[in-house]
Amino acid sequence: MKHLPSRTFGSLAPALVTPFHQDGSLDAEAAARLATKLVDDGCDTILLSGTTGESPTTHQPEKDELTRAVKEAVGQRAHIMCGACSNDTAHAVRIAEGAQACGADCLLVVAPYYNRPSQAGLIAHVRAIMDATDLPIMLYDIPGRTGLAFSDETFDELAQYDRIKGVKDATGQVERGSARMHRTGLEYYSGDDGENFNWLVAGASGLISVVAHVAAAQYRRMIDLLDDNQVWEAREIHFELRPLVDAIMGGGQGTVMAKVALALQGIIDTPAVRLPLVPTSDEELTRLRQVMERMNLL
Repeated sequence: MKHLPSRTFGSLAPALVTPFHQDGSLDAEAAARLATKLVDDGCDTILLSGTTGESPTTHQPEKDELTRAVKEAVGQRAHIMCGACSNDTAHAVRIAEGAQACGADCLLVVAPYYNRPSQAGLIAHVRAIMDATDLPIMLYDIPGRTGLAFSDETFDELAQYDRIKGVKDATGQVERGSARMHRTGLEYYSGDDGENFNWLVAGASGLISVVAHVAAAQYRRMIDLLDDNQVWEAREIHFELRPLVDAIMGGGQGTVMAKVALALQGIIDTPAVRLPLVPTSDEELTRLRQVMERMNLL
């Protein structure tokens, strides 16, 4: 008898890049095409306006246009998750309200970065966003970027709210996350491509991945194999993908490298990013191209 985890947010989501034209303007049509391809390849959720989507440098009208375009493209084939991520709670609330109005199915909420409030402030921030919509919420714990980790006590308290359903964990601490998952009943999602297999074996509901931009079919297969208790076969996929994970996430900046990979495949027209992100180095580009050629991804 299979015992599968609950999956309010699906099981495989790319943290979608936000395509731009060469002049830096939003290319919503390219985003819709990309999302459609990834759903075709096995993704059942699309995360928009996360960090990989350059949410710090896209503005509210652009976020709303992006949500509408992708929602229209994929329809009911996948959940649309939108990041409501800001260290200004009022701004995060506006983002959340706009996402719901444009058709989002769920929200991702990160700890307020830089100003580093207390745990009480973190809880108040999350509750304010939760109260602004009626969408399910996934919390995002990535203290390496925010400077503020969710404590055990904060997770315990937030887990009591019906609409707080899950956690994207990018702490690198799978064992601790597994204990939190068991204690709180929250659904956990890997937020670190290098730990995807380990998280799934530990009972995570799924993956939110950057590398899935070019390896969605492989991750779909990994998840399906583990759902069928075929651990060794899934482990082989994990090791097959290691060079690609290292090439995209190990040296360069993940958003930049994912866009370059998609441009090499001809899926997006340009890997343009907005400052403070800058184009990849020649060395990083060569390494990525070589890995993708060896893996027959080009």
